Amino acid sequence: MVTLAPDVLSFPRQAGLYIQGPGLIDFPICGNDWPSSWRPRIGVKQLFKKHACYLSLCLLAAPLVALAGEQAPLPVSPMQLALTQLAVACPALATRVNPAQQQLLQGFYRQQGEQPVWGVEGRLSGLQAQLTQLVDDGLDPGRYRLPSSSPVGDLCHDIEISQQYLQALQDLHYGRLSQARFEPLWRAQPLPEDRQAALLAMAVPGIEHLATAFERARPNLEQYRNLRQAYAQRRQQPLPQWPAVAGGPLLRPDMQDKRVPDLALRLYRGGLLPSPEVSADNTYGSELVSAVKNFQLSHSLQADGVIGAGTLKELNVSPAERREQLRINLERLRWLAQDFEPNIVLVNVAAAQLTFYKDDAVVWQTRTQVGRAERQTPLLKSQVTRLTLNPTWTVPPTILKEDKLPEIRRDQGFLDRQNLQVLDANGQPLAVEDIDWERPGNILLRQGAGPRNPLGRIAIRFPNPFSVYLHDTPSQALFSKGPRAFSSGCVRVEQALQLRDWLLTPAERLRTNDLLATGLTHEFRLAKPVPILLSYWTVQADSHGQLLYAPDIYGHDQLLSTALGSKI
Repeated sequence: MVTLAPDVLSFPRQAGLYIQGPGLIDFPICGNDWPSSWRPRIGVKQLFKKHACYLSLCLLAAPLVALAGEQAPLPVSPMQLALTQLAVACPALATRVNPAQQQLLQGFYRQQGEQPVWGVEGRLSGLQAQLTQLVDDGLDPGRYRLPSSSPVGDLCHDIEISQQYLQALQDLHYGRLSQARFEPLWRAQPLPEDRQAALLAMAVPGIEHLATAFERARPNLEQYRNLRQAYAQRRQQPLPQWPAVAGGPLLRPDMQDKRVPDLALRLYRGGLLPSPEVSADNTYGSELVSAVKNFQLSHSLQADGVIGAGTLKELNVSPAERREQLRINLERLRWLAQDFEPNIVLVNVAAAQLTFYKDDAVVWQTRTQVGRAERQTPLLKSQVTRLTLNPTWTVPPTILKEDKLPEIRRDQGFLDRQNLQVLDANGQPLAVEDIDWERPGNILLRQGAGPRNPLGRIAIRFPNPFSVYLHDTPSQALFSKGPRAFSSGCVRVEQALQLRDWLLTPAERLRTNDLLATGLTHEFRLAKPVPILLSYWTVQADSHGQLLYAPDIYGHDQLLSTALGSKI
């Protein structure tokens, strides 16, 4: 027992320090071996479980004794002590709480006055109800399992509930998985690192109205709300069953094929055909062709009614896989919400689609062509800062090596036909006949501005380390295809000059019209940069619950599904 005079130092009873009698303050020995007359009305057993030792309190108090002659410390509450010494106070919980989560818990209870929060009648059941509803967000409520009942005032029990509450809000708001690990997105400006303040702003006042806290945590995106509603409806419905359609040659309208009955049954059970009946000779007739075109439209395919490998692959995706596709894209939209802005150019790489948002509303949409699987369009967030009018095109090194050099070696006339100029590393012209095309060295190929230039009349530039940009293209026929993964990484935009109109002020549009008319190359800097986001998701829903799927051109879906865990 260590004894001090009360005029030297005063401690609160909650810290485990007790007044023995007149003129003395005692530090009790850890355990249960002090006299009953010294035990406080607020027992330390409220902090620790029944058989825990109180050594941590003694260790915490010892430095205060040494400093007693210098200054009086601030009072320390049982909750503060428990959160500081979590490994001792709540060893079972401590193994599941990392340092960042521990810091978040400390901030949460600091704003709650260092008091337990879950003893209020109805609060715990309200939390359980909100956790159950996470299934409609594609999250597994079982990951946020609340501890079993415990004596009133048990701090470890209260802390564990809070930990699950905060984790659920974090996963709902930011996504359960790390985007940087699964689908990295480069950003010109990094996201704010401190998520704790944002989470506490939802969680602390949300204690009084838990439904509001969870609603605030959900992404405030129309895409998210629509897809969540569609997923919730389909999750509660029995999965349809349909047969696989066998492979074979191209199936064109009016052809006869033994696969037609399976095709009709597949579309009937998918809700695209009123009846599975077909003609006796298995003709691929007009009604069935119309249903196939509708299927192709809703799956971002070329709607020509011809069944080839691409359409066949999408037809044979199982109902369970389709429902899972909705779930994993809810996770992607939680990621997207962190980068979305009210005014933004948004490109969905998977669907090869560009949408222009103004004041959170869709004002324009067009088709794009994106990178092939072997030359993928990178995911990024940047700002459109300038336009290149009547652009020249310097052939990227990969295209030069893999595409252009083989053509030149076969026929040097290819250079003239493509209006390609050969330059040295400093941009000085070289004579074609002086180059050893088997070992050309460090050369550049540049194509002059004009109707055959692959960048068309305009290139839309934004800072990024991948040397990619948006641009016009003379390959207009490819926009009617689907999927539209044709480029070497840059994004070709249908009606690119209309996109220019949305990016510029009226005065800027008039000025660029004059510059375009010259036929000469000009760099035009925007007065006000516009955010641009290149993202990736493979299904979206409209306000009526209609779904638009996109082929998983880069093969990301299965990896994401596996990482999210059990299908629910």
